[in-house]
Amino acid sequence: MEHYENVVATDINEAQLQRAIKHSRISYHHTPTTISEDEMVDLLGGENSVDLIVAAQAVHFFDLNVFYNVAKRVLRKEGGLIAVWVYNDIIISHEIDPIMKRLVDSTLPFRTPIMNLAFDGYKTLTFPFETIGMGSEGKPITLDIPHKLSLKGFIGFLRSWQPAMKAKEKGVELINEDLITKFEEAWGDETQVKDVFYKAHMIVGKIPV
Repeated sequence: MEHYENVVATDINEAQLQRAIKHSRISYHHTPTTISEDEMVDLLGGENSVDLIVAAQAVHFFDLNVFYNVAKRVLRKEGGLIAVWVYNDIIISHEIDPIMKRLVDSTLPFRTPIMNLAFDGYKTLTFPFETIGMGSEGKPITLDIPHKLSLKGFIGFLRSWQPAMKAKEKGVELINEDLITKFEEAWGDETQVKDVFYKAHMIVGKIPV
């Protein structure tokens, strides 16, 4: 936070905001879908006032027309940037990765168009901004994001994973006990915290001249 004087964070889910880490330079705001574009612009600081807009693992859920309209209004015409990114894969180990690949493939019948934007790594995401050399519409850049992950955390992630939850809604349990056993055996020492990488895809742009 030492790099930023003021951060405005928004979410349509009030419960998510309640879980957020408090900081003197961050203000949190509930922004339901009923909020108007003008209200959102005012909330964010007004026209031509924002240096950086970030949407991490989120923009595929947005009403893109509204989001981009607001972004173009609030971003500074000189120097303002918008960055969006998503991760669509996790690299853990030679033993675990093939099991994960089979699981990912099994989600295909249950994916929604929104999910496919993420699974495609934002290659099909509309992004009406001028490139600054860090990805562009149809050509996001790829990043390896390091992370430490425990077996318990990994299984928890799988059970809350949206494609698996969507399959469960349709009566299919993808994260079943047999699969969990395979992951546990491939993991090895259940107390081991592994160094993993999330495969992320990012596009950064500015308001077109």
